[in-house]
Amino acid sequence: MTHPSRPAQLDSPLLPKLFSLAGKAHVRLYRWTGGRIGGLWRVGAGWRKPVPTLLLEHRGRKSGVWYTTPLLYLVDGADTVIVASQGGLPKHPQWYHNLRAEPDTHIQIRRDRLPVRAEVADAEQRARLWPLLVDIYADFDTYQSWTEREIPVIVLRPRA
Repeated sequence: MTHPSRPAQLDSPLLPKLFSLAGKAHVRLYRWTGGRIGGLWRVGAGWRKPVPTLLLEHRGRKSGVWYTTPLLYLVDGADTVIVASQGGLPKHPQWYHNLRAEPDTHIQIRRDRLPVRAEVADAEQRARLWPLLVDIYADFDTYQSWTEREIPVIVLRPRA
């Protein structure tokens, strides 16, 4: 069920197909240009305050297929932080479930491909990180208001 304040047009069955195509194009351009194109998110709250974007690799927990998803991120010391917002939809994104099943993966920031281990932030970490994430992209707060689920914050820790 959709949260009452979430705009109904966002639940169009056409949107997931469009987002999938746009995501694939984003990944191709990002890789081709080393992040010069696609390295900053300029949609929604990012229009006036662009947000850095990375590429997250994740293996399908059922299919075993590797996927790459462009995501906004925050640097927190040595860690990289991402958000499983999925635009405030009622369910977590597939990449979140895939990371839970297989947390060792890679991210690409600009031309650098980095090995990381994904951990879901605990309540204390989330309480500290959420305001920082909203500061870089105010729409995260809007997405949280659209869903009953607590949107997970994922900390990507460097690994050797």
